Amino acid sequence: MDSSQSDDTSVQSAGRPAGPCVIVIFGASGDLTRRKLIPALANLARENLLPASLAIVGVATRPWSNDDFRENVRAGLKEHATEALTDELQNWFAERLYYLSGDFKSAETYSRLRQLLDEIDERHQAAGNRLYYLAAAPGFFSEIPQQLQKVGLTQETDDCWRRVVVEKPFGNDLESARELNRQLRDVLTESQIYRIDHYLGKETVQNILALRFANGIFEPVWNRRYVDHVQITVAESIGVEKRGRYYDKSGALRDMVPNHIFQLITLTAMEPPISFDADAVRDEQVKILKAIQPLTEERALQDTVRGQYGEGIVGGEPAVAYRDEEHVDPQSETPTYVAMKLFIDNWRWSGIPFYLRTGKSLTSRTTEIAVRFKRAPFSLFRDSSVDHLDPNWLLLRLQPDEGISLRFGAKVPGAVMRLGNVDMDFNYKDYFGSKPQTGYERLLYECMLGDATLFQRADMVEASWDVVAPVLAAWSATEPDCFPNYAAGSWGPEKAENLLSQSGHNWQQSD
Repeated sequence: MDSSQSDDTSVQSAGRPAGPCVIVIFGASGDLTRRKLIPALANLARENLLPASLAIVGVATRPWSNDDFRENVRAGLKEHATEALTDELQNWFAERLYYLSGDFKSAETYSRLRQLLDEIDERHQAAGNRLYYLAAAPGFFSEIPQQLQKVGLTQETDDCWRRVVVEKPFGNDLESARELNRQLRDVLTESQIYRIDHYLGKETVQNILALRFANGIFEPVWNRRYVDHVQITVAESIGVEKRGRYYDKSGALRDMVPNHIFQLITLTAMEPPISFDADAVRDEQVKILKAIQPLTEERALQDTVRGQYGEGIVGGEPAVAYRDEEHVDPQSETPTYVAMKLFIDNWRWSGIPFYLRTGKSLTSRTTEIAVRFKRAPFSLFRDSSVDHLDPNWLLLRLQPDEGISLRFGAKVPGAVMRLGNVDMDFNYKDYFGSKPQTGYERLLYECMLGDATLFQRADMVEASWDVVAPVLAAWSATEPDCFPNYAAGSWGPEKAENLLSQSGHNWQQSD
């Protein structure tokens, strides 16, 4: 073998820098920009993935100057950057930061923005390319693109692109999601709209596709013949903290299921796409969402569980009940926990349950996809001391420690035939090294490249809300069971255990 060649298959060519552009952040004085977006851009700059011809314009209502914004960014990086920035990199950022104070509903704000962008284009040679990031309140998601379109700031040509990034929530039910999509498509083409879900920026989420389609050992058993059921857990140990005003109107179902969790389900269950082209991947994801067995309102009550946390102990510290959180109605019936059982009506998954659960103030912060395989026949071991065979599990951990674990049975050393469970663990940080990220790096980078693979399309959003619509209707028509119904620091309501036990299953952490 040529000694100049590496046998390390993990070595890949470095990514190319994105092309020239101006990033315009609406809501630039907010928490998302300070904690996530700017640190993510700093990480991209550190990896030489940002163009030299780049500028960042913050737009918000605070009466800041350019220098005020630059100082806010500098302070935010000092507090939230995943790695310390060199003076050179901080200065590089400062030279490219601009700020515009204005009302998002005022036409005058957008006229001034257009003038500023023309000046910045000339100064930084940004080629007229624009990425508008809506880090503002959801009430402005249609207002801002409409105002941009009126002054010609969304119009694309053969020489320049214009893209709009929309944060969640994408509506709060099916009707509002459809209306938001209609309003966006009135002024933008679908190819210009990037509906962002930061969960899809996580390495293990992206690795689901690599695990399934780049390895010959998994895909042949990834079906109803070998899989017993699938569990998806998105658990948070914190409560609602200071988000009570938003969360009390949303709740666990709206906040997590149609976006984060359904994205995980589609990537886990989808058929192989014909390529990794954005629409080819998303076409297969939509097929899964549309194949989810419709829930009647009766089945919605039978196959779902809702909960709300009361007082308890989390991480050894006392935790207050949801109704005692700041900006929460003392009589609130908003669920902070949801568990569901779903079936996918297609050839691959017919009859195989997909269980999902998500909640606040639970035992630990855990996001995991658990695939349980069917037990092997016991007949071979009937005359041995082995009294049962445990199922095999494939666990894909998204947080806090990203990695993959495979659990299988092996013989315990000794004269007697005994079996024990073995866990083969792969951790990203151990094998590839740890590279601190915010979760937004890959997404921002691909927005600039124009790759929409990890972003939701309009039909995906509407199909997701269509699945949960009967659940929302059933819950609004019935009173919840004596909230609060689980203690902070527990794994949720007892009924969530019953949801699985009636089929002979247990939540993976309970095994």
